Amino acid sequence: MPHFVMDCSDDILKVHDEEFIIEQVFLVASATQLFDNNDIKVRLNPFKKFSVGNKREGFIHVFASIMQGRTTEQKSALSKAVVSKLVEMFPDVPNVAMNISDFDKATYCNRTML
Repeated sequence: MPHFVMDCSDDILKVHDEEFIIEQVFLVASATQLFDNNDIKVRLNPFKKFSVGNKREGFIHVFASIMQGRTTEQKSALSKAVVSKLVEMFPDVPNVAMNISDFDKATYCNRTML
């Protein structure tokens, strides 16, 4: 944990390759010092077919899922840092956003918890 899953238009891969994008999001998340580096997971889902406001405009949306316990200020700073980095990397992509959801500790389970 945390998970950073990026949905994006496939045209952004003409600007930077997947590995570089994933690495940059990892580095931003790591720099916040909110997470252990070994726990940060980043994935990218490029879409060939999509609609944004009934138009075909480039987009990047990061869905972050993190364990509860971070403050609103910490989560806001994380979102702003990731979006700022992506806007810097993709200045011509008009739609760049991120949201953060908290995992509930009481209902979360993974393999090592069995």
